[in-house]
Amino acid sequence: MSRIAGNEQSHRIATDVVVVGAGIVGLAVAWRLAARRGLGVVVVDRGVPGREASWVGAGMLAPATEAQFGEQELLALTLAGNACWDGFAAELEAASGLPAGLRRCGTLHLALDRDEAESLRRLHRFQTDAGLPVEWLTPSRARELEPGLAPACAGGILSPHEGEVDPRQTCAALLRACERAGVHVLAGDEVVEALLDGDGAIRGVVTTSGTRIDAGHVVLATGAWGAPWLPAAARPPVRPVKGQIVNLAHPAGERIAEHNVWTPGIYVVPRADGRVCLGATVEEMGFDVTVTAGGVHELLREAYRVLPAVAELDFVEAIAGLRPGSPDNMPLLGRGALDGLIVATGHYRNGILLAPITGDVVAALVAGEEPPVPISRFAPDRFAVRT
Repeated sequence: MSRIAGNEQSHRIATDVVVVGAGIVGLAVAWRLAARRGLGVVVVDRGVPGREASWVGAGMLAPATEAQFGEQELLALTLAGNACWDGFAAELEAASGLPAGLRRCGTLHLALDRDEAESLRRLHRFQTDAGLPVEWLTPSRARELEPGLAPACAGGILSPHEGEVDPRQTCAALLRACERAGVHVLAGDEVVEALLDGDGAIRGVVTTSGTRIDAGHVVLATGAWGAPWLPAAARPPVRPVKGQIVNLAHPAGERIAEHNVWTPGIYVVPRADGRVCLGATVEEMGFDVTVTAGGVHELLREAYRVLPAVAELDFVEAIAGLRPGSPDNMPLLGRGALDGLIVATGHYRNGILLAPITGDVVAALVAGEEPPVPISRFAPDRFAVRT
Protein backbone atom coordinates (compact mmCIF):
# COMPACT_ATOMS: atom_id res chain seq x y z
CA MET A 1 0.00 0.00 0.00
CA SER A 2 1.29 3.49 -0.79
CA ARG A 3 2.67 5.41 2.13
CA ILE A 4 2.88 9.21 1.96
CA ALA A 5 2.49 11.28 5.09
CA GLY A 6 2.65 15.04 5.18
CA ASN A 7 2.53 17.91 7.59
CA GLU A 8 1.39 20.99 5.70
CA GLN A 9 2.37 23.38 8.48
CA SER A 10 5.97 22.22 8.64
CA HIS A 11 6.26 21.38 4.90
CA ARG A 12 7.49 17.90 5.74
CA ILE A 13 6.63 14.78 3.78
CA ALA A 14 7.51 11.18 4.58
CA THR A 15 7.37 8.65 1.76
CA ASP A 16 9.02 5.48 0.48
CA VAL A 17 10.74 6.95 -2.57
CA VAL A 18 11.44 10.45 -3.86
CA VAL A 19 12.14 10.73 -7.60
CA VAL A 20 14.04 13.87 -8.58
CA GLY A 21 13.13 14.80 -12.16
CA ALA A 22 9.81 14.51 -13.99
CA GLY A 23 10.84 13.85 -17.55
CA ILE A 24 9.74 10.67 -19.26
CA VAL A 25 12.31 8.61 -17.33
CA GLY A 26 11.40 10.01 -13.92
CA LEU A 27 7.68 9.66 -14.55
CA ALA A 28 8.07 6.08 -15.81
CA VAL A 29 10.05 5.22 -12.68
CA ALA A 30 7.47 6.85 -10.40
CA TRP A 31 4.55 5.09 -12.07
CA ARG A 32 6.22 1.68 -11.90
CA LEU A 33 7.07 2.14 -8.22
CA ALA A 34 3.59 3.26 -7.26
CA ALA A 35 1.40 1.15 -9.54
CA ARG A 36 3.36 -2.12 -9.54
CA ARG A 37 5.11 -2.02 -6.17
CA GLY A 38 2.49 -0.18 -4.13
CA LEU A 39 5.04 2.30 -2.79
CA GLY A 40 4.54 5.88 -1.74
CA VAL A 41 6.26 8.11 -4.30
CA VAL A 42 6.94 11.84 -4.44
CA VAL A 43 8.29 13.39 -7.66
CA VAL A 44 10.09 16.73 -7.57
CA ASP A 45 10.78 18.74 -10.71
CA ARG A 46 12.42 22.14 -11.08
CA GLY A 47 10.05 23.09 -13.92
CA VAL A 48 6.96 21.75 -15.65
CA PRO A 49 6.85 17.93 -15.78
CA GLY A 50 7.66 16.57 -19.21
CA ARG A 51 8.66 19.93 -20.66
CA GLU A 52 12.44 19.65 -20.92
CA ALA A 53 14.31 17.06 -23.02
CA SER A 54 11.22 14.84 -23.26
CA TRP A 55 9.22 17.65 -24.84
CA VAL A 56 11.83 18.07 -27.57
CA GLY A 57 12.49 14.38 -28.25
CA ALA A 58 11.57 12.97 -31.66
CA GLY A 59 10.71 9.65 -30.02
CA MET A 60 12.32 7.20 -32.43
CA LEU A 61 12.41 3.63 -31.15
CA ALA A 62 15.29 2.50 -33.32
CA PRO A 63 17.88 0.31 -31.57
CA ALA A 64 19.05 -1.48 -34.72
CA THR A 65 19.22 1.72 -36.76
CA GLU A 66 21.28 3.48 -34.10
CA ALA A 67 23.54 0.48 -33.42
CA GLN A 68 27.23 1.35 -33.41
CA PHE A 69 30.30 -0.85 -33.75
CA GLY A 70 31.76 -1.69 -30.34
CA GLU A 71 28.59 -0.90 -28.37
CA GLN A 72 27.19 -4.41 -27.96
CA GLU A 73 26.19 -3.88 -24.31
CA LEU A 74 24.26 -0.73 -25.18
CA LEU A 75 22.65 -2.50 -28.13
CA ALA A 76 21.43 -5.28 -25.82
CA LEU A 77 19.91 -2.71 -23.49
CA THR A 78 18.22 -0.73 -26.26
CA LEU A 79 16.81 -3.91 -27.81
CA ALA A 80 15.35 -4.84 -24.43
CA GLY A 81 13.99 -1.31 -24.11
CA ASN A 82 12.33 -1.50 -27.51
CA ALA A 83 10.76 -4.87 -26.63
CA CYS A 84 9.22 -3.32 -23.50
CA TRP A 85 7.37 -0.56 -25.30
CA ASP A 86 4.31 -2.42 -26.60
CA GLY A 87 3.30 -3.79 -23.21
CA PHE A 88 4.24 -0.53 -21.50
CA ALA A 89 2.10 1.53 -23.88
CA ALA A 90 -0.92 -0.79 -23.56
CA GLU A 91 -0.69 -0.77 -19.78
CA LEU A 92 -0.22 3.00 -19.70
CA GLU A 93 -3.26 3.64 -21.89
CA ALA A 94 -5.39 1.38 -19.68
CA ALA A 95 -4.16 3.13 -16.53
CA SER A 96 -4.48 6.69 -17.80
CA GLY A 97 -7.30 6.62 -20.34
CA LEU A 98 -5.01 8.62 -22.66
CA PRO A 99 -3.06 7.62 -25.78
CA ALA A 100 0.55 6.63 -25.17
CA GLY A 101 1.52 7.79 -28.68
CA LEU A 102 3.16 4.56 -29.88
CA ARG A 103 3.26 3.64 -33.59
CA ARG A 104 5.07 0.59 -34.94
CA CYS A 105 6.08 1.74 -38.39
CA GLY A 106 9.60 0.42 -39.00
CA THR A 107 12.65 2.45 -39.97
CA LEU A 108 14.32 2.97 -43.34
CA HIS A 109 18.03 3.75 -42.91
CA LEU A 110 18.99 5.20 -46.28
CA ALA A 111 22.07 6.13 -48.28
CA LEU A 112 21.97 9.07 -50.68
CA ASP A 113 25.18 8.38 -52.60
CA ARG A 114 27.65 5.57 -53.31
CA ASP A 115 29.94 6.31 -50.34
CA GLU A 116 27.01 6.29 -47.92
CA ALA A 117 25.80 3.02 -49.45
CA GLU A 118 29.19 1.38 -48.85
CA SER A 119 29.16 2.55 -45.24
CA LEU A 120 25.61 1.28 -44.84
CA ARG A 121 26.63 -2.11 -46.23
CA ARG A 122 29.21 -2.43 -43.44
CA LEU A 123 26.57 -1.52 -40.87
CA HIS A 124 24.20 -4.08 -42.38
CA ARG A 125 26.84 -6.81 -41.99
CA PHE A 126 27.32 -5.79 -38.35
CA GLN A 127 23.57 -5.89 -37.77
CA THR A 128 23.10 -9.30 -39.35
CA ASP A 129 26.11 -10.70 -37.45
CA ALA A 130 24.41 -9.47 -34.28
CA GLY A 131 21.26 -11.36 -35.23
CA LEU A 132 19.13 -8.29 -35.85
CA PRO A 133 16.05 -8.74 -38.08
CA VAL A 134 17.01 -6.28 -40.81
CA GLU A 135 16.69 -6.36 -44.60
CA TRP A 136 18.98 -4.81 -47.22
CA LEU A 137 17.06 -2.64 -49.67
CA THR A 138 17.92 -1.89 -53.27
CA PRO A 139 17.02 1.64 -54.38
CA SER A 140 13.94 0.36 -56.21
CA ARG A 141 12.79 -1.67 -53.20
CA ALA A 142 13.24 1.36 -50.94
CA ARG A 143 11.07 3.45 -53.26
CA GLU A 144 8.43 0.71 -53.30
CA LEU A 145 8.20 1.09 -49.53
CA GLU A 146 8.34 4.90 -49.65
CA PRO A 147 7.36 6.31 -53.08
CA GLY A 148 8.18 9.84 -51.96
CA LEU A 149 11.90 9.21 -51.59
CA ALA A 150 14.27 11.37 -53.61
CA PRO A 151 15.81 9.84 -56.79
CA ALA A 152 19.23 10.03 -55.12
CA CYS A 153 18.37 7.10 -52.83
CA ALA A 154 21.20 4.57 -53.29
CA GLY A 155 19.91 1.75 -51.09
CA GLY A 156 19.22 1.20 -47.43
CA ILE A 157 18.25 -1.02 -44.53
CA LEU A 158 14.75 -1.81 -43.31
CA SER A 159 14.33 -2.40 -39.57
CA PRO A 160 10.70 -3.53 -39.50
CA HIS A 161 10.28 -3.90 -35.73
CA GLU A 162 11.18 -0.33 -34.88
CA GLY A 163 8.78 2.54 -34.43
CA GLU A 164 8.16 5.92 -32.87
CA VAL A 165 6.36 7.38 -29.93
CA ASP A 166 5.14 10.92 -29.33
CA PRO A 167 6.87 11.80 -26.03
CA ARG A 168 4.45 14.64 -25.33
CA GLN A 169 1.53 12.22 -25.41
CA THR A 170 3.47 9.68 -23.36
CA CYS A 171 4.33 12.20 -20.66
CA ALA A 172 0.72 13.41 -20.45
CA ALA A 173 -0.43 9.81 -20.04
CA LEU A 174 2.27 9.14 -17.43
CA LEU A 175 1.25 12.18 -15.41
CA ARG A 176 -2.37 11.00 -15.40
CA ALA A 177 -1.36 7.44 -14.52
CA CYS A 178 0.91 8.68 -11.73
CA GLU A 179 -1.90 10.79 -10.31
CA ARG A 180 -4.27 7.81 -10.33
CA ALA A 181 -1.62 5.65 -8.65
CA GLY A 182 -1.23 8.15 -5.82
CA VAL A 183 2.07 9.73 -6.84
CA HIS A 184 2.54 13.22 -5.39
CA VAL A 185 4.17 15.59 -7.91
CA LEU A 186 5.86 18.79 -6.76
CA ALA A 187 6.35 20.94 -9.87
CA GLY A 188 8.38 24.13 -9.98
CA ASP A 189 10.24 23.12 -6.82
CA GLU A 190 13.96 22.38 -7.05
CA VAL A 191 15.99 20.12 -4.78
CA VAL A 192 18.73 22.07 -3.01
CA GLU A 193 19.93 19.73 -0.27
CA ALA A 194 20.40 16.03 0.35
CA LEU A 195 19.42 14.66 3.75
CA LEU A 196 22.24 12.41 4.96
CA ASP A 197 22.24 10.29 8.08
CA GLY A 198 25.20 9.68 10.37
CA ASP A 199 26.50 6.88 8.15
CA GLY A 200 26.43 9.00 5.01
CA ALA A 201 23.33 7.36 3.55
CA ILE A 202 20.82 9.55 1.75
CA ARG A 203 17.46 9.65 3.45
CA GLY A 204 15.61 12.35 1.56
CA VAL A 205 15.90 15.85 0.14
CA VAL A 206 15.00 19.47 0.84
CA THR A 207 13.55 21.76 -1.86
CA THR A 208 13.61 25.49 -2.56
CA SER A 209 10.15 25.83 -1.04
CA GLY A 210 11.53 24.55 2.25
CA THR A 211 9.78 21.20 1.90
CA ARG A 212 11.61 18.35 3.58
CA ILE A 213 10.95 14.95 2.00
CA ASP A 214 12.05 11.97 4.08
CA ALA A 215 12.40 8.81 2.02
CA GLY A 216 14.03 5.40 2.10
CA HIS A 217 15.29 5.81 -1.47
CA VAL A 218 16.15 8.78 -3.67
CA VAL A 219 16.04 8.22 -7.44
CA LEU A 220 18.07 10.66 -9.51
CA ALA A 221 16.41 11.28 -12.90
CA THR A 222 17.47 14.89 -13.40
CA GLY A 223 18.77 14.54 -16.94
CA ALA A 224 21.36 17.08 -18.04
CA TRP A 225 21.11 19.07 -14.80
CA GLY A 226 22.81 16.44 -12.67
CA ALA A 227 22.72 16.89 -8.90
CA PRO A 228 24.90 19.72 -7.56
CA TRP A 229 23.21 19.23 -4.17
CA LEU A 230 24.81 15.80 -3.72
CA PRO A 231 28.27 15.33 -2.18
CA ALA A 232 30.85 15.73 -4.95
CA ALA A 233 31.79 12.03 -5.03
CA ALA A 234 28.15 11.03 -5.56
CA ARG A 235 27.32 13.40 -8.42
CA PRO A 236 26.78 11.70 -11.77
CA PRO A 237 29.12 12.96 -14.52
CA VAL A 238 26.54 14.30 -16.96
CA ARG A 239 26.73 17.16 -19.42
CA PRO A 240 24.11 18.88 -21.59
CA VAL A 241 24.14 18.07 -25.31
CA LYS A 242 21.97 20.46 -27.29
CA GLY A 243 19.58 19.18 -29.90
CA GLN A 244 17.40 21.28 -32.21
CA ILE A 245 14.34 19.82 -33.93
CA VAL A 246 11.78 21.14 -36.40
CA ASN A 247 8.12 20.12 -36.28
CA LEU A 248 6.02 20.29 -39.45
CA ALA A 249 2.48 19.20 -40.30
CA HIS A 250 0.59 18.14 -43.41
CA PRO A 251 -2.28 20.60 -44.01
CA ALA A 252 -4.70 17.72 -44.65
CA GLY A 253 -3.40 15.51 -41.83
CA GLU A 254 -1.86 12.98 -44.23
CA ARG A 255 1.48 11.25 -43.69
CA ILE A 256 4.29 12.00 -46.15
CA ALA A 257 5.93 8.70 -45.19
CA GLU A 258 4.84 5.50 -43.51
CA HIS A 259 8.23 4.67 -41.97
CA ASN A 260 10.76 6.55 -39.95
CA VAL A 261 13.36 7.73 -42.46
CA TRP A 262 16.99 8.03 -41.40
CA THR A 263 20.04 9.25 -43.31
CA PRO A 264 23.50 10.31 -42.08
CA GLY A 265 22.21 13.89 -41.95
CA ILE A 266 18.64 13.66 -40.66
CA TYR A 267 15.90 11.55 -39.24
CA VAL A 268 12.30 12.16 -40.28
CA VAL A 269 9.65 10.85 -37.89
CA PRO A 270 6.09 10.89 -39.27
CA ARG A 271 3.34 10.98 -36.65
CA ALA A 272 0.02 9.20 -37.15
CA ASP A 273 -1.88 12.49 -37.58
CA GLY A 274 0.28 14.02 -40.32
CA ARG A 275 2.77 15.83 -38.10
CA VAL A 276 6.43 15.31 -38.93
CA CYS A 277 9.42 15.71 -36.64
CA LEU A 278 12.83 16.49 -38.13
CA GLY A 279 15.75 15.91 -35.86
CA ALA A 280 18.17 16.50 -34.51
CA THR A 281 21.35 18.50 -34.26
CA VAL A 282 24.06 17.43 -31.81
CA GLU A 283 25.82 20.43 -30.30
CA GLU A 284 28.17 20.78 -27.35
CA MET A 285 26.93 24.22 -26.27
CA GLY A 286 26.49 23.92 -22.53
CA PHE A 287 23.04 24.87 -21.30
CA ASP A 288 22.23 27.04 -24.32
CA VAL A 289 18.83 26.21 -25.85
CA THR A 290 18.74 28.92 -28.52
CA VAL A 291 17.17 27.90 -31.81
CA THR A 292 19.52 28.98 -34.59
CA ALA A 293 18.90 29.73 -38.25
CA GLY A 294 21.78 27.42 -39.12
CA GLY A 295 20.30 24.52 -37.17
CA VAL A 296 16.86 24.93 -38.75
CA HIS A 297 18.38 25.29 -42.22
CA GLU A 298 20.45 22.13 -41.78
CA LEU A 299 17.42 20.08 -40.73
CA LEU A 300 15.18 21.35 -43.52
CA ARG A 301 17.91 20.93 -46.16
CA GLU A 302 18.71 17.35 -45.17
CA ALA A 303 15.03 16.40 -44.92
CA TYR A 304 14.36 17.82 -48.39
CA ARG A 305 17.28 15.80 -49.81
CA VAL A 306 15.60 12.53 -48.88
CA LEU A 307 11.88 13.44 -48.85
CA PRO A 308 11.22 16.46 -51.11
CA ALA A 309 7.56 16.60 -50.01
CA VAL A 310 8.61 18.22 -46.73
CA ALA A 311 8.75 21.51 -48.67
CA GLU A 312 4.94 21.45 -48.93
CA LEU A 313 4.31 20.99 -45.21
CA ASP A 314 3.22 23.64 -42.75
CA PHE A 315 5.88 24.93 -40.37
CA VAL A 316 4.80 24.32 -36.75
CA GLU A 317 7.80 25.05 -34.53
CA ALA A 318 11.53 24.85 -34.05
CA ILE A 319 12.70 24.05 -30.54
CA ALA A 320 15.86 22.99 -28.74
CA GLY A 321 16.47 20.78 -25.72
CA LEU A 322 19.31 19.27 -23.73
CA ARG A 323 20.14 15.58 -23.79
CA PRO A 324 22.01 14.20 -20.76
CA GLY A 325 25.34 12.85 -21.96
CA SER A 326 27.80 10.83 -19.90
CA PRO A 327 31.56 10.66 -20.64
CA ASP A 328 30.99 7.59 -22.86
CA ASN A 329 27.44 8.60 -23.88
CA MET A 330 25.97 5.48 -22.29
CA PRO A 331 23.42 5.52 -19.47
CA LEU A 332 24.26 5.92 -15.81
CA LEU A 333 21.95 3.31 -14.34
CA GLY A 334 22.18 1.55 -10.99
CA ARG A 335 22.93 2.11 -7.34
CA GLY A 336 24.70 5.36 -6.57
CA ALA A 337 27.65 6.15 -4.33
CA LEU A 338 25.38 6.71 -1.31
CA ASP A 339 23.27 4.07 0.34
CA GLY A 340 19.67 4.75 -0.69
CA LEU A 341 20.62 6.56 -3.93
CA ILE A 342 19.66 5.13 -7.32
CA VAL A 343 20.86 6.84 -10.50
CA ALA A 344 18.82 6.84 -13.72
CA THR A 345 20.27 9.45 -16.04
CA GLY A 346 22.84 9.94 -18.82
CA HIS A 347 20.58 8.31 -21.43
CA TYR A 348 21.88 10.70 -24.12
CA ARG A 349 19.97 9.95 -27.37
CA ASN A 350 18.05 7.00 -25.89
CA GLY A 351 15.96 8.52 -23.11
CA ILE A 352 12.60 7.89 -24.78
CA LEU A 353 13.55 4.41 -25.95
CA LEU A 354 14.87 3.36 -22.52
CA ALA A 355 12.21 4.93 -20.31
CA PRO A 356 10.10 1.77 -19.78
CA ILE A 357 13.06 -0.55 -19.12
CA THR A 358 14.60 2.06 -16.81
CA GLY A 359 11.37 2.12 -14.81
CA ASP A 360 11.51 -1.66 -14.46
CA VAL A 361 15.20 -1.62 -13.49
CA VAL A 362 14.74 1.03 -10.80
CA ALA A 363 11.64 -0.68 -9.38
CA ALA A 364 13.64 -3.90 -9.03
CA LEU A 365 16.57 -2.11 -7.34
CA VAL A 366 14.28 -0.40 -4.84
CA ALA A 367 12.71 -3.77 -4.03
CA GLY A 368 16.14 -5.36 -3.55
CA GLU A 369 15.70 -7.62 -6.57
CA GLU A 370 17.89 -8.41 -9.55
CA PRO A 371 17.14 -6.04 -12.47
CA PRO A 372 15.36 -7.57 -15.48
CA VAL A 373 18.41 -6.90 -17.69
CA PRO A 374 22.16 -6.77 -16.95
CA ILE A 375 23.20 -3.26 -15.96
CA SER A 376 26.74 -3.67 -14.60
CA ARG A 377 28.17 -2.04 -17.75
CA PHE A 378 26.18 1.09 -16.93
CA ALA A 379 27.17 1.39 -13.26
CA PRO A 380 27.17 5.06 -12.24
CA ASP A 381 30.56 4.72 -10.55
CA ARG A 382 32.41 3.39 -13.62
CA PHE A 383 34.26 6.68 -14.07
CA ALA A 384 35.37 6.93 -10.44
CA VAL A 385 39.11 7.09 -9.82
CA ARG A 386 40.23 3.84 -8.16
CA THR A 387 42.93 3.99 -5.49
